[in-house]
Amino acid sequence: MIKITLAITIFLILVIPAYANNHIVNIPFGAHDPNLNTPAEHWYDPPVKRINVGDTVKWINNDREAHTVTSGEGTGRFGWMGGEKFGQPTDEFDSGLFKQGDSFSYTFEEKGLFRYFCTVHPWMEGVVFVGEQLPSYPHDAEGNRYEEFPIIKFTHDGLIELDLSWEPKVIKTNEKVQFIYQTYDPSSNTNLNKMKYDLILIQNGKEVFRDKGVTTVGGDFKNYVFEEPGPIKIRFENIVSSGTSGITSPARQPPSDPSARTVEFSAMVYENPDEAASTALQDVRVQPAQRLELQYEILVLIIVVPGALAIIAILKMMYGKDKRQKSSSAV
Repeated sequence: MIKITLAITIFLILVIPAYANNHIVNIPFGAHDPNLNTPAEHWYDPPVKRINVGDTVKWINNDREAHTVTSGEGTGRFGWMGGEKFGQPTDEFDSGLFKQGDSFSYTFEEKGLFRYFCTVHPWMEGVVFVGEQLPSYPHDAEGNRYEEFPIIKFTHDGLIELDLSWEPKVIKTNEKVQFIYQTYDPSSNTNLNKMKYDLILIQNGKEVFRDKGVTTVGGDFKNYVFEEPGPIKIRFENIVSSGTSGITSPARQPPSDPSARTVEFSAMVYENPDEAASTALQDVRVQPAQRLELQYEILVLIIVVPGALAIIAILKMMYGKDKRQKSSSAV
């Protein structure tokens, strides 16, 4: 699995064109305040940012206090109160102090999960998740772009043309891909229906899928979901006529060698970036700077409940006193 991941990483470096995006993270007014009634909704806004390798994040300080953007673990809202713990910085990046109106930018060259905090106000925490930049076009297992899609190839005997495409064009793990194909007679450019075939999918050197089918005038299709990333081969074997048809062709004749009726394509399956982000971020907790919405309700309860209890106690005392007086007068 390590070899496969390394191969895909090198492949991405070679295949993906050099372009990147810029992203903004705001440090809002009030972010320096750890209290529950701070006007800032987040210490860093947004507190969790998803980007791709090669992208740049720019932090802009709109608070009245100076801040840092330092890779590492902060203390949370109350962890700093003991006075001994002010966060654990790492060496990925560190802005140093920058004042109101200033900014700090950093370009992420590696994928992964990066936590950061402010060393002056260590309760301020944020996260950047860096995923792989995937291509936007179909290509073979070596990264060569398919200039024509569907892809056109021929059987070894040259009697059958097979056109193949897939949707979506970039194949990702745990996402259904539909392979769509048609058979033609290249000599007459006519569609060949009623052609039997075997479809085999081979990934990372292992066969992961095999099925049989018969083409119609509109072709045929198969669906599959890949569980692992890595290069794949899409192989069609034993393409022969399944019976009589109104469409005549030399391809209707049985081949002298079954291997002559083989066509093979290749592609790449990528790790699904949404899954990678979900897995990496599932345990991430960034405490909000926004005051608790229940704070006012709690305040009401603090005032109202004791008052209500006091009224009940007074009424009980008065009722008990009246009852005792009535009992005395009856005697």
